[in-house]
Amino acid sequence: MSDQSLSTYTPLEVPVPPVPDAGFFSETQWTILFALADAIVPSIRASTGSSSDKVISTKEWDAAIAKLTANIPGPDATKLATRYLEEDASSNPAFRAYVQRIIGDHVHDEARFGFGLILNTLNTRAGSLLLTGSTTPIHQQPFAFREKVFRGWDSSRLPPLRAIYRGLTAIAKRAWVTTSPTINDVLGFPRVPVHGKPTDGFAYDFIQIPPGDGPETIEVDAVIVGSGCGGAVTAKNLAEAGLRVLVVEKSYYYPTKAFPMTPGEGFVNLYENAGATLTDDGSLAILAGSTWGGGGTINWSAALQTQAYVRQEWADGGLPFFTSFEFQKSLDRVCERMGVNTEFIKHNRQNDVILEGARKLGYAAKPVPQNTGNEEHYCGYCTLGCLSAGKKGPTETFLADAARAGATFLEGIKADKVIFGPKKGGKRVARGVEGTWTSRDSYLGLSTEGSYKRKVVIKAQKVIVSSGTLQSPLLLLRSGLKNSQIGRHLHLHPVMGAAAVFDEDIRPWEGSALTTVVNEFEDLDGKGHGVKIESVAMMPSIAIPVFPWRDGLDYKLWAAGMRKSTSFITLCKDRDSGRVYPDPVDGRVRVDYTVSAFDRRHIVEGIVASAKIAYISGAKEFHISYRDMPPFVRPESSKHGSPDGTNDTALQNWIAELRRKSPLNPERGLFASAHQMGTCRMGSSPKNSVVDADCQVWGTDSLYVVDASVFPSASGANPMVTNMGIADHASRNIAQAMKKPRSERNMARL
Repeated sequence: MSDQSLSTYTPLEVPVPPVPDAGFFSETQWTILFALADAIVPSIRASTGSSSDKVISTKEWDAAIAKLTANIPGPDATKLATRYLEEDASSNPAFRAYVQRIIGDHVHDEARFGFGLILNTLNTRAGSLLLTGSTTPIHQQPFAFREKVFRGWDSSRLPPLRAIYRGLTAIAKRAWVTTSPTINDVLGFPRVPVHGKPTDGFAYDFIQIPPGDGPETIEVDAVIVGSGCGGAVTAKNLAEAGLRVLVVEKSYYYPTKAFPMTPGEGFVNLYENAGATLTDDGSLAILAGSTWGGGGTINWSAALQTQAYVRQEWADGGLPFFTSFEFQKSLDRVCERMGVNTEFIKHNRQNDVILEGARKLGYAAKPVPQNTGNEEHYCGYCTLGCLSAGKKGPTETFLADAARAGATFLEGIKADKVIFGPKKGGKRVARGVEGTWTSRDSYLGLSTEGSYKRKVVIKAQKVIVSSGTLQSPLLLLRSGLKNSQIGRHLHLHPVMGAAAVFDEDIRPWEGSALTTVVNEFEDLDGKGHGVKIESVAMMPSIAIPVFPWRDGLDYKLWAAGMRKSTSFITLCKDRDSGRVYPDPVDGRVRVDYTVSAFDRRHIVEGIVASAKIAYISGAKEFHISYRDMPPFVRPESSKHGSPDGTNDTALQNWIAELRRKSPLNPERGLFASAHQMGTCRMGSSPKNSVVDADCQVWGTDSLYVVDASVFPSASGANPMVTNMGIADHASRNIAQAMKKPRSERNMARL
């Protein structure tokens, strides 16, 4: 594949597990749900249509078609625009299956029960009267009634109605953008990036567990639970020290020839909970990697080192290592291995807007170093897997090094608990891991002889938990550890999204995703808390669902205009924290976190600065992911520039209105997180932390946590390099403690 060009390249089709059985809802409940989904993504018709259509005037229709066709090349532009407007959600089998998968597999039981209860209530005369004002069930009502009622739930006095509005809107938007048969053609969004060269990445071999009745036993020196940034660096260092290392990963490996996946494939196979994890209050969406290489496989190449004020904060908390030269050596070592650089960055338009707009306003800004092997890497699709292997994440660096040094790997195994031996000195001594291995065929639900599961016992002298901030604390809890700090001190770097719309075609998915940062506002309280302004990977399935739905026509036109947009995120170093805990029914991760008023005020200041950057760069509109804030629309009088610059009265009025709404009501917007930190935090005492300065779990021997969950607080910057630097230091100490003469190591391998 290394000589193949993008013009002839088609990624391998990646299978996904079967859609869950729809029996958790009745046929009537599904009918009501999809009738509501059609109110969100309706079939739009001109002048006349069925009672299920959103009927608009001929004038509105002609304006919508003209707006769409102005951006669609080719002689069939009008036909494509018409199909785009006329398609609805529920008649698309792929949409229905996507919604069924999200609700069946990725919504926890409590929320699914709440959905079902509302749907049942809507099917009764009394319930329908209470919730809609009519005794006629809503799925039997014409479209205009359904849309009006559903929109009204947004501000209902009844919390369950507001919750179902937020939940169903989020699911329907994402399902539609992911499965629409027309939106990619309308946008001109290609299946694969237009830049880059398909390349074969490192090829991995995995242990295959044979069929059997009893547990399979594997013996190694060290077992590492998780293949992400922390686990990968640890695997390299321990394997190169001559130790027998086994890396186990609950998800699965995919070769570069499967990249980039489609959104429908990628979210299921590359992300924790298919990217559908929400906080308990529904106000914040969490994107976390769950695949071979973890978050390092799907992140956006940002390789920022830990800043001085954060290092000092952590050192002042009883961890002097963070201001030592040893920590800096570890940071430099991992950056050198990944070829971190700024010299080979090629900014795309949206990153240029941020960098140049900041310059014009006098804001401190700089390029973001990239882990791209000291080469150019101009691809915005990497969040669904890097086809060029140009992003030097764990799979192309540390895990490959570990393999060359003799490490072994096991995919598809969920670690159920840590095994402990007899206590030593009052401490519980880790001696391995028990888990459940699922063959790939079984994961995919295939009926073949190779489809089975096995219990696996891994005996090891050292156990390193690197399952990530969401999963590492749950493994410790399942293993019987009682420290009350486990799962607490969760930091998420909450962001609010924004988009600037320009007159010209931008195609913001082309080029590197995140290559600039504005750090003018990173210390708004004088104690290191504030926001950074960055951009996001502008793939339609990621960018479009973030923004508010107001009605079906407005949303379709907004989505089609994304090709003329650039993005902003206000990444907040959150002062205040939350927690993770296991769901009481099925044990999956639950997240108790609401962005605090203190942190929301900082995010508002980041949005204000982003709006100014957009304005000074010539944007004609500025949108944010907050429903109660209308977009800023540039007046015609200043369309070609204003001598007042950002002092423009219209912009200042919009900013004043936004500040009047500060701190933003978390229920009225959508926050997001791609960085999770702190749930097994490092500290000076078990009274305030889970692990010590060596990443060893308090009250245990030979049990370590090595991932971003050990951060003492939010890192304030993209956490990959900080995570790897800590892992480098901790794993070198573990290797030194386990050092054996070469003769003993060779004997152990026999």
